[in-house]
Amino acid sequence: MPAPDLALDQLLTPVAWTDHHARIEGCNLAFARWLGVSVRRLLDQPLAALEADGDMLRRALTADDVDSDQLRLRRIQLAFLGSTPRFADGWLSRREGGGWRLEAHPVDEFPGDDPLQVLPSALSAALRGLAHELRNPLAGLKGAAQLLARRTPDPASVELFGLIQAEVARLTQLVDDLLAPAPPDPHEPLNIHAVLERVLPLAEAEAGWIVKLARDYDPSLPDMTGDADRLVQAIWNLVRNAIQAGAANVTLRTRIEHAVRIGDVVHARALRLEIVDDGRGVPEELAEQIFLPLVSGRADGTGLGLALAQQVAREHRGSLAYRSRSGHTVFTLLLPLAAADEEGARDD
Repeated sequence: MPAPDLALDQLLTPVAWTDHHARIEGCNLAFARWLGVSVRRLLDQPLAALEADGDMLRRALTADDVDSDQLRLRRIQLAFLGSTPRFADGWLSRREGGGWRLEAHPVDEFPGDDPLQVLPSALSAALRGLAHELRNPLAGLKGAAQLLARRTPDPASVELFGLIQAEVARLTQLVDDLLAPAPPDPHEPLNIHAVLERVLPLAEAEAGWIVKLARDYDPSLPDMTGDADRLVQAIWNLVRNAIQAGAANVTLRTRIEHAVRIGDVVHARALRLEIVDDGRGVPEELAEQIFLPLVSGRADGTGLGLALAQQVAREHRGSLAYRSRSGHTVFTLLLPLAAADEEGARDD
């Protein structure tokens, strides 16, 4: 633990400072007491992870144009692991030799503690606290899978252990994004069938032999641009919904569509990805709100899977829709193919 700065510890103004990775290297007693935590527990935490709502602090820490002068951050909300958010005007400046220094000048919370304003901040802080607590179990799962993979000669088991490690890595990235959100990854060329082949083993591991999974791929599809991990997340949620709706058969179908309107834009070419199942279908009473967060037809459901899938579709300038009746449900993901992709398809 770094030696305390006695001059800073005598200040009543909360102050924290970081290393060049923006992780907390130290803070004065006023900063720790203001957040209701010990100095030791704050050490090595990402400074951005303390931001309970919004991303003003994170954006400032990742900006390239902040000089040595102080940058004022108005009414930022800071909290540690789900505690009640503290409101402050922050002054952020670079330290000599690298890193940052943050002075927090506490301000009053929302007038009257309006619950409509305070609740989202508390929820965000609680999610960050949960994410922090998930880190150690995920590391344990990854290590156990690696050890088992080295000890077994069975290729099928090694493949399953690799699947566990890949999913743990994906969950760890989601946890890191909750603790210190980063800008979205730039879209890169990808093959949608490679994405689907990452989803199918997850479905087979969950459903076993109960559900028959079928591929109906269009081999002429060109590569597209996108975020493969986000697409895996979205499509897996759609397939998992089908499994949990009691489907005995799930089909993943890909096709090219021409002159497709998505929102207000007509695209010359688009990928149509359909997840078809023969489960119970979407409950009629939820038909108009199925994509809303926290809406679920199952007692144990979170109601977040379809909302996330729709968000991923929007990130790719696409759309997500469905049609459903008992025994036949189709979720359709439309993703435009960019001009560059089309040129590549014509050159093949």
